[in-house]
Amino acid sequence: MLITASEEVYQDGDIIIEEGTSGDWVYVIHSGTVEISKTIEGKKYIIARLGPGEVFGELGFLGTVQRTATAQAIGETCVGVIDRTYLDGEYNKLSSEFRAVLNALVKRFKQMTDRAVELTSRKEPRTQKILSLNYADRATFVDAHTENVGTQGLFIRTDKPFQEGEQFLLELVLPGLPESMNIKCEVVWARNEGDQRESPNGMGVKFIEIAAEDEQTLEAYLGPKT
Repeated sequence: MLITASEEVYQDGDIIIEEGTSGDWVYVIHSGTVEISKTIEGKKYIIARLGPGEVFGELGFLGTVQRTATAQAIGETCVGVIDRTYLDGEYNKLSSEFRAVLNALVKRFKQMTDRAVELTSRKEPRTQKILSLNYADRATFVDAHTENVGTQGLFIRTDKPFQEGEQFLLELVLPGLPESMNIKCEVVWARNEGDQRESPNGMGVKFIEIAAEDEQTLEAYLGPKT
């Protein structure tokens, strides 16, 4: 049985945890429902709805990361705040190797959730085309290519992806065009060697600044949406 230090009661619509804030309290639901959601480009995407006995907020505790999602009460909801001293004690009893495994699982779960929401929120299809591109790395200028491109973003295959949220300037080359497109991008998700998955390493990026003319040219090159 989970040991709680206190109980909190929330009314319908109250925010228990807000995405992007700091905090590492872990909660267990005693009664009611908690909705877990993420916001992308101003739109809310529901990840799950949890009921009595279920736990939330554990990513902040295990991964020492900012809150990755918003937790909101649906109807009157009572939650218990799990005793932090008890939780720390139990966690510290684990071997350093097992704690490393837990932290890796937390990181991977966050990446999978972000990736799933990103795919759900994508407003346009991606096309399988190999295009040349380059961008400035921290130390060198990188020549790369994309196999998955749309009018709002693309996938860059690389063994050294940037961190999520990092912004950079990309030069994209379309066949037959004399000049490359200069596009400001932001990393939405990253996948590297430590993820141990069959999918190739790289990063999914979204376009945050692209000239209207370049966007129209790219859309024409990719062809009609299906």
